[in-house]
Amino acid sequence: MGLRVGDQLSFERTFTTEDVEMFTKISRDEGDHHLNPDEQGRLVIQGLLTATLPTKIGGDNNVLARTMNFEFLRPVFTTDTICCGVTIEKFEKQDNHRTAIVASFICTNQKEKQVLKGNFAGVIL
Repeated sequence: MGLRVGDQLSFERTFTTEDVEMFTKISRDEGDHHLNPDEQGRLVIQGLLTATLPTKIGGDNNVLARTMNFEFLRPVFTTDTICCGVTIEKFEKQDNHRTAIVASFICTNQKEKQVLKGNFAGVIL
């Protein structure tokens, strides 16, 4: 495992109508804003669908999350491209052959506006 404190990781994704439809079926989060397009033909992305960006980065690094904190700052719409930047705040070996990890993240849209920020903590098995 090559992660260290201060490392920055990123992942970018453009959300589609199909993404929202699939997440709606799975989550049953069926708010009108997720089902009916706005005047520009866009749907609002579920907050927890947006939150899959930092969880994808955690998953890529085998993080078993224990806590996750999200602050949703503005709506994300279909066709928005969101970039999630994760910063490793703590990364230390423990006696039980696990590694404790704490990270913070900020997600921004294609207009460089913050849409989501937060942190997560857990272990790497």
